[in-house]
Amino acid sequence: MNFKHFIARFFSIVFHPLLIPSLGFLLLMNSGFYFSMMNPTAKKVLFLIVFLSTFLLPLLSLGLLSFNKRFDSSMEKSTDRVIPLLFTAVYYYLGYFYLGKIQIYPIYRIFLLSTILIIILLLLISMKWKISNHMAGIGGLIGAVLALSFRLGINSSVLLGALIIVAGLVGSSRLLLQKHNPLQIYAGFFAGFTINYLVIIYL
Repeated sequence: MNFKHFIARFFSIVFHPLLIPSLGFLLLMNSGFYFSMMNPTAKKVLFLIVFLSTFLLPLLSLGLLSFNKRFDSSMEKSTDRVIPLLFTAVYYYLGYFYLGKIQIYPIYRIFLLSTILIIILLLLISMKWKISNHMAGIGGLIGAVLALSFRLGINSSVLLGALIIVAGLVGSSRLLLQKHNPLQIYAGFFAGFTINYLVIIYL
């Protein structure tokens, strides 16, 4: 493995779709937005629910699925992603449900709800065509931050600029690793960005 492929794998892992919600919630909880003003205990409970439902449980399911010889853990075919996405949608909904049990600002549940909608769309598309889940994740995060910036009248240009650079690095990494073609990269970004932006700007 050469250095370029090592860096590409690094960005693919660090900004894996399952980690994006946790990263997004960390950004929201430590941003300049008014709803970041929560007490430390509430933040810990919120992050724990999100981390368990959007990362740990889906990851454990992937591990269990890998024991099935008919399941290709590399998920080279689009249809290989359907079952993992289905499990992921269920776990995300559990996270959304349990967030409703604690006293938090509604925006956190809206963010998770819009992410569930992205997963459902990716699931439906994956039945026929391979789309980039990585780019849907980072595109959704950018859409969420942009929508919140417009909605609350806050300048988030530095954060948005950093996220756009990350999106470029992730997209380039997926191309370098030959996991997707350019159309699949752009389609994933557009799907994630559009759903998160529209849901958060209007709800």
